[in-house]
Amino acid sequence: MAKVGIVMGSDSDMPVMSKAAEVLEKLGIDFEMTIISAHREPDTFFKYAKGAEEKGFKVIIAGAGKAAHLPGMCAAIFPMPVIGVPMKTSDLGGVDSLYSIVQMPTGIPVATVAIGGGANAGILAAKILATSDPELLERLKAYSEEMKRDVEAKAEKLDELGYREYMNRMK
Repeated sequence: MAKVGIVMGSDSDMPVMSKAAEVLEKLGIDFEMTIISAHREPDTFFKYAKGAEEKGFKVIIAGAGKAAHLPGMCAAIFPMPVIGVPMKTSDLGGVDSLYSIVQMPTGIPVATVAIGGGANAGILAAKILATSDPELLERLKAYSEEMKRDVEAKAEKLDELGYREYMNRMK
């Protein structure tokens, strides 16, 4: 049974939202992903949000751009955590999306990550779930160690090669 719902308003959001899915897959967390427009298909949206708890979702990750109502509307209906992912937009670079998601009224919070922060949304969902799942917590700790080792390996390579050679190999 999927523990995380990933929903986005358009397939143009897929490159960002797929980062959340990749993190969840890596950590062994079941999820369900879909595309629903809160504005263009409100009946479908309400059915999704009202049925999410019954489906077993513990967290919803909702990505949206421009008016960015999808995360807030999910939070208004779904009783558990919602993580909003603002999308970069052509109009205002995503600041419009960020403000729409983060400025929720009292009582309807949406945890919000950076513009385009799909991977962090996946990690945050995993951390929320790990509060009641010791095995997942251990996988999260291992994931953090892996990131640490990656940074240490890059630092060693920079020390070994020097700045110019390191940058040449990065190209």
